[in-house]
Amino acid sequence: MDSVAALWMMTVKPESRKIHQGPQVGMANKGPSYGMSRVVQDKIDKKYDAEVEELLVQWIVAQCGSGVGKPEAGKLGFQDWLKDGCVLSELINSLHKDNKPIKKIASSSMAFKQMEQISQFLTAAESYGVIKTDMFQTVDLWEGKDLAAVQRTLMSLGSVAVTKDDGNYHGDPNWFFKKAQENRREFTDDQLKAGKGVIGLQMGSNKGASQTGMSYGATRQIQ
Repeated sequence: MDSVAALWMMTVKPESRKIHQGPQVGMANKGPSYGMSRVVQDKIDKKYDAEVEELLVQWIVAQCGSGVGKPEAGKLGFQDWLKDGCVLSELINSLHKDNKPIKKIASSSMAFKQMEQISQFLTAAESYGVIKTDMFQTVDLWEGKDLAAVQRTLMSLGSVAVTKDDGNYHGDPNWFFKKAQENRREFTDDQLKAGKGVIGLQMGSNKGASQTGMSYGATRQIQ
């Protein structure tokens, strides 16, 4: 042992020389966020909108009925209300008159059962028309990692429901904006062929584009 190491051993308390073992793997609960992760989480939390929460609760109750209850106001209440996946499953089923996408809705205190039910909702919501980029991840809701993403998914679901206008939406249609619908036009082969010979107005006119009447200078004679 060199002199520097020996000096360190003499001056540092024994308990400080113990090798850090790190946290045990397999902890079920999410611990507090520290450092940069705390900063990121704070930014995510700021995206959560209390007014959107109020609107979504109002819609879900109108859509599903009073049987789904109402959450306590605030992020934690909203998360607890949706966390087991039952309310979400009732919501997506209520948007289908027949052939409900989720066949069994059962409340459970078991984590994997709750996450499984959330996952079933996400699959059904995507099939219903919510695009992938608007979908939250299971952990966003179950662990509360990004409840703003949960709001975005539900707002998108409401927009799809209003846009479908199939009689299964309940509530004020002005709560959500209608998504732009594709306006497809079908043309016959003859129409497509005829269109190839038409010069679009944006191309201008070709009338008078011939060289008739154009004058040129005399040919230069090279000596």
